[in-house]
Amino acid sequence: MTVGKLNNRSFRSTRNLSKKASLREVVMKGLAPDAGLYMPVKIPTFPSDFFDILPQLSFHEVSFEVATKLLGKNIPASTMKRIIREAFNFDISLLTLNKNTHLLELFHGPTAAFKDFGARFMARLLSYFLHIDALKGAKVKPLTILVATSGDTGSAVASGFLNVPGIRVTILFPKEKVSKLQEQQLTTYGENSNIWTLEVDGTFDDCLALVTQAFQDPVLKDALRLTSANSINFGRLLPQTFYYFWAYAELRRKGLNSGDRIVFSVPSGNFGNLTAGVISKKMGLPVAKFIASTDMNRVVPDYLKSGKFLPRPSIETNSPSMNVGNPNNFERLMDLYDGDLKKIRSDIYGTFFTDKEKKSSMKKVWENYRYVMEPHSATAFQGLSSFRQSTNFKGQGVVLMTAHPAKFPDTVEPLIGRKVPMPYGLEEVVGKKKDSTPIGKDYSEFQNFLLRNKDRE
Repeated sequence: MTVGKLNNRSFRSTRNLSKKASLREVVMKGLAPDAGLYMPVKIPTFPSDFFDILPQLSFHEVSFEVATKLLGKNIPASTMKRIIREAFNFDISLLTLNKNTHLLELFHGPTAAFKDFGARFMARLLSYFLHIDALKGAKVKPLTILVATSGDTGSAVASGFLNVPGIRVTILFPKEKVSKLQEQQLTTYGENSNIWTLEVDGTFDDCLALVTQAFQDPVLKDALRLTSANSINFGRLLPQTFYYFWAYAELRRKGLNSGDRIVFSVPSGNFGNLTAGVISKKMGLPVAKFIASTDMNRVVPDYLKSGKFLPRPSIETNSPSMNVGNPNNFERLMDLYDGDLKKIRSDIYGTFFTDKEKKSSMKKVWENYRYVMEPHSATAFQGLSSFRQSTNFKGQGVVLMTAHPAKFPDTVEPLIGRKVPMPYGLEEVVGKKKDSTPIGKDYSEFQNFLLRNKDRE
């Protein structure tokens, strides 16, 4: 992975380093023609003095600086500022739990999960490109977005793209493998909206396989304009870099010394969030280590230990958004480190936990700090604790809090002995009527659904 200045065709596939693509192609297509994942040709770095200026910037200003650095002049500055302002119209906070542990709360968006950052930014980025097409007088088919979800991605994408002109969204989620509240979020947009939800009789990996196969299907390529809003789409992953930089800026405001490097513990399933963190480090962010904190879907921690990447069927746990047995973004991580296991190990520490261990951590945090965590965030909290014990690290650690605890009441409330207050965005979906289409995991059934509905408005 090289570092330097970007140009207009500044992306390429992880599987073909020579064939370049523009940002528009990357966002509109999602997946490269060779089934690889798009990555920047070069990752630009900030000068060291930028990190002394960073604490003076707001989250919107930090986001603009990082986006502009990564994307060059692909998007006009005024447009990028508007996209950021409209996408991130909710809070982000860094709570200090004790003298060296901080909780980065990423769940204050409309669907109460960190996926709101990526989905809302990408929705506005796509709208910008569709608007440019319209100004050129181009007559094109509606854009069909396919998204597989293990819980939070689908609802964030649906919320971000709801009733956006020229865009239709098809969400696939595994039947009975998301929380009840997540299912309500996924299935209550109504039959007259531009959001269609498919309830797949299978696992998240089955959902992801259907989406991936669709992008390689010549019949669908001829009939539809397809793109993805999973983190395989770089437009979804890009804005997740912003909050890593902001967290560092906030720590500097709290007294972190210039040059001190920090540790981020990241709840990891499909590994888009951790990939965004690694990109941030490659851009110069002072990070000592990333902790890849997983549930018993432990293929990446096992890889870090053995050097062998062995995908396997996903295991059902109480952290459904991390139930991924074959993470797509592992390919990006390999690309970022040129497949060098030694380099990967120097930056990433892998750890995994059982449901029982997550519950124990949630209960302990509640008893000691009166702070309520849900299972995904608790995995990352436990990951930081494990890292400290293994390495004797005493520096500043940031735990990514990726979902609001009210999304998992059946797990959280028995542990703390009380109801978790529900934010308004979740409260309003509880009583809505469910509208979804059940399908099996056979590809032909999915293909037929898309073709049957290709002219539906």
